[in-house]
Amino acid sequence: MKKSYLAVSLAVIFCFMAAVGLCVRALFGAEAVSAFDEGGMRIVVDAGHGGIDGGVVGRETGVKESDLNLSIAYRLQDVLTDMGFEVTMTRKTEAGLYDAATKGFKKRDMQKRREIITAADPALVISVHQNFYPSKKSRGAQVFYNDKTEGGALFAGAVQAQLNDLYAEKGVKGRKITAGEFYVLECVDRPSIIVECGFLSSPLDEELLRSEQWQEKLAQSIGAGVVAYLAGNAT
Repeated sequence: MKKSYLAVSLAVIFCFMAAVGLCVRALFGAEAVSAFDEGGMRIVVDAGHGGIDGGVVGRETGVKESDLNLSIAYRLQDVLTDMGFEVTMTRKTEAGLYDAATKGFKKRDMQKRREIITAADPALVISVHQNFYPSKKSRGAQVFYNDKTEGGALFAGAVQAQLNDLYAEKGVKGRKITAGEFYVLECVDRPSIIVECGFLSSPLDEELLRSEQWQEKLAQSIGAGVVAYLAGNAT
């Protein structure tokens, strides 16, 4: 990610948030007006998994996806808040969002996420996850989106471009956005993405993902993608 570009993007957000807000209202219709409160745009950040559902684990260290998701989600919350956005988190602790670890807990967990997202009535949704593949060679971040939602592909592409630039610093080839049917992407009719931040099946990615510095860079890159998406729609 180019620092100069990020600096310019941040300036756009701080100076023209009100104008961007008006643009997003126009893009998503009158029903999106409630996503704005005192000039701030609301974004939901969803830390995937949690509790007994740890997700995938690191091939080398056994680090749990759920822990990495939460750490990156909190860093992303800070980045977006500093930019002037209002952020709603779905999962705020290591625990899952189900009432008890009994049969059907996963379904209850996902339903609770839907409730939080729907109640927040956000302009954008970002769900943080980690990837895994049988091969150790697969690396990099990949963004998934709902192709039935207007603006979803553009939002995913803007974030993917920033993440590709970040991983390029480590010599990793860029990945492409992918459409998919995921429960969390269908909670609201607004641009929603799943960000697979890296591959825990890759020892190299795993080492990066466990680094606080890299987690911060991931959060900054996702934030820059949000800015790029909004700035692109405002022109």
